[in-house]
Amino acid sequence: MTEEIDFILDSTKEAMDSAISHLEKELRSIRAGKASPAMLANIQVDYYGSATPLSQVANVNTPDARTISIQPWEKNMLQEIEKAIMIANIGFNPMNNGENIIINVPPLTEERRRNLAKQAKAEAEHAKVGVRNARKDANNEIKKLDVSDDMKKNTEADIQTLTDKYVKLIDEKLVVKEKEIMTV
Repeated sequence: MTEEIDFILDSTKEAMDSAISHLEKELRSIRAGKASPAMLANIQVDYYGSATPLSQVANVNTPDARTISIQPWEKNMLQEIEKAIMIANIGFNPMNNGENIIINVPPLTEERRRNLAKQAKAEAEHAKVGVRNARKDANNEIKKLDVSDDMKKNTEADIQTLTDKYVKLIDEKLVVKEKEIMTV
């Protein structure tokens, strides 16, 4: 029986880890003042008829805190990359100089910072919902097991402890991101 409980605990932890990983990915894509290649992580470029992540058709780096430089591996991809950035509608105006694409990252306004902080908070709430859903699923699985009530209660308590730990981790990540966003 403990093998089933261990399996439930492991799969719950895995689901909660997945929620944290997703949150981290989403928070990386929310820009906070300075330029980062992660800002373009979700850009898909039409590469000979198939949607391909920008990072697979070009080298993306940040020469300074306000500039993103995109160096395509094939010169003929310049227009496609430029078009993909415009279509993504992330507020950047790419400049094509024939060799590479330069994006000047404008400083954030106070209102934009507040909106980005709200967006980060919404992503954190999403992650918390994921963690709570994992807890609910695990508790439902435990109720189906043919074990003593004490064992069920102990396992549910373990799952609640795990849930509390992950919710606290989400809150900590949110505080760090909000501070990063609001710092001028």
